Amino acid sequence: MLRALLTALALLGLAVATPAGAAERVDLELVLLADASRSIDDEELRLQREGYAAAIAHRDVLGAITSGIHRRIAVTYVEWADETSQDVVVPWTIIEGPGSAAAFIARLRAAPRRAVGSNAIGSAIAAGHALIAGNDIEGTRRIIDFSGDSAYTFGGVPVDQACALALADGITINALAILCRVPGCSGRPIGYDLEEAYRQFIIGGPGAFVVTADGERSFAEAVLRKLLLEVAAR
Repeated sequence: MLRALLTALALLGLAVATPAGAAERVDLELVLLADASRSIDDEELRLQREGYAAAIAHRDVLGAITSGIHRRIAVTYVEWADETSQDVVVPWTIIEGPGSAAAFIARLRAAPRRAVGSNAIGSAIAAGHALIAGNDIEGTRRIIDFSGDSAYTFGGVPVDQACALALADGITINALAILCRVPGCSGRPIGYDLEEAYRQFIIGGPGAFVVTADGERSFAEAVLRKLLLEVAAR
């Protein structure tokens, strides 16, 4: 009877430790929200995808990923435009080394452009929030990584409402301001301080920040720096 009781307790302990349908644990849930609105031409869209592809494959980023408690992160890549157009280019993918990073990058490069329309920043933030809230992943940290070349928004969910709801749910929002002015990067000139607009109206949460890209080389460097900050959390 004692042996049977101990066996039952051991089986119960296993059931508690590894419950059916348990959420997959990672160090970070990261939504990459890339601008694909009408102000972004195909070359700039390619520039964004290649910048993120290079950063995810970079040895420093992979080193940061494998230095975490769980040694893995979850990433999804979304291109956003108007209030009805938030395209999940690459669905949630667990990255834990060069192989999984390469698989993510291959899907990112192969996907066609599907997001269309004008800016709906609040709807993009809300879509990122929904992707985090609705997955079966449990991250130590959760981040929406927003990029864009404008702070103007046309319709959709109000930006302040979308950001407030995400922040209340414990999600940090960071931003990349695209200020490209050189061939191969088509960001249009703006008459206001885009970085400051993002600081005031979009980012929030512990350690939230804005980085800036003003050319093809600086875009790749900015994305790498941003991912390192997000993955390493320091």
